Amino acid sequence: MCTLEKRGSIFILTLSGDGEHRLNPNLLNSIQSSLRRVRHEATASSVLITTAQGKFFSNGYDLAWAQSSPLERMTHMDDLLRSVASDLLSLPMPTIAAVTGHASAAGYALALAHDYVLMRRDRGFLYMSELDIDRVIPAWFVALLAAKVGSPAARRRIVLNAAKLTAEEALRLGVVDSAYASAAETVEGAVDLAAELGKRKWEGHVYAQNRKRLLGGVIKAVEDTSERNAETSSRL
Repeated sequence: MCTLEKRGSIFILTLSGDGEHRLNPNLLNSIQSSLRRVRHEATASSVLITTAQGKFFSNGYDLAWAQSSPLERMTHMDDLLRSVASDLLSLPMPTIAAVTGHASAAGYALALAHDYVLMRRDRGFLYMSELDIDRVIPAWFVALLAAKVGSPAARRRIVLNAAKLTAEEALRLGVVDSAYASAAETVEGAVDLAAELGKRKWEGHVYAQNRKRLLGGVIKAVEDTSERNAETSSRL
């Protein structure tokens, strides 16, 4: 599950519950419910921070949950994560992922769906694991990477080497915006950034529309499920 705390105009959404924060329907629905509240309570100075408790930010889809009906359940999780990503990409405020632990596969995509990604240095890595577990990476994950990671060499390392990026390497490759010594300092850094962004008091609708213009290709990919069934079948 997740919790939502409000500090002035800053919303802090924290993934909690099981240690790996696997993205199953329960967690994804909880996240989406929190995002609806954030949208409803948004003001001109609002900023969203998403973080997590424990060793993991998110270890991706809940593959164990999907085993009893793989095609149906993987499709359901994909639909829900697409919906969460769509919500994040349309929120009328800046969004920050404070990655305080491992972020793998779908968990990595969840982080990249935010405007800014901050990461802790002392523990954790970013890992698109699909190649190592014999699954085809969803096209919309690649669209997120293409929009957020400028270097073709970095994207190749992430997707075609299944690299486990530490904060130092992720910072060097331009995958994250900043890195911090610990989980607590990562969240503190996110709060400081949120405070600076909130001072700008941007009009939320304008911010969301400018993000849409900037990331139109990503939004289109998130909404396009035409290749989803083939991708899902090949990942099973």
